[in-house]
Amino acid sequence: MMMDKVKIELIEAETKAVQLFHIIEERKLIFANKSEEQINTEIYDLAFELFGIEKYWHKRIVRAGINTLKPYDENPPNLIVKDDDIVFLDFGPVFDEWEADFGRTYVLGNDPFKHKIKNDIERAWHIGKEYFFTQTKLTGAEYFHYISELANEFGYTLGNYLAGHLIGHFPHERLEPKNYGLYVHPENHNDMFAPDANGSKRHWILELHFVNSEKQTGAFFEQLLT
Repeated sequence: MMMDKVKIELIEAETKAVQLFHIIEERKLIFANKSEEQINTEIYDLAFELFGIEKYWHKRIVRAGINTLKPYDENPPNLIVKDDDIVFLDFGPVFDEWEADFGRTYVLGNDPFKHKIKNDIERAWHIGKEYFFTQTKLTGAEYFHYISELANEFGYTLGNYLAGHLIGHFPHERLEPKNYGLYVHPENHNDMFAPDANGSKRHWILELHFVNSEKQTGAFFEQLLT
């Protein structure tokens, strides 16, 4: 069966996001004594340099240290990255009107716990993906509870009130505020495999934010669920 056009476009957008993050790493934009805000601006400039991107469908996030505990909706004070710190990025660039949403965690130094949570969240994301594609019917609430239990199995708690969301052509299908029918959220009782209002297949992002409050540390991993 031919892959649907939306899926092709979303994969191409994510491929460009992967390229962007690889170059962020190659140019070593994340290091101690830089502020979250400075890193954010440098990544914005890099994305414009590489792809001409000026449009993002959600706020650009760089979180370091204790700010890695904070969920998406919060706007914590701008921190300076420290030696031996942990940092995560969450960017939603729009490539030719197609949305990407991509997040990764980086560890500066050799702190064993920070490396562990970084590795654990990536492993958990792939386990969560594998589970999703063994299902033929799954509500957003059911998937959220599965992901929450998965975080607990790894020894963490979820740091956000959702664990994923719809993605598509910019701007993607929207709902009124506080309606979570297009999110991986405990109040979404809709089947994630159900088509949209036009009868087309929906496409999803799986977004994991694991935290350990005792260690004052969080990690993030996000990409297209395909």
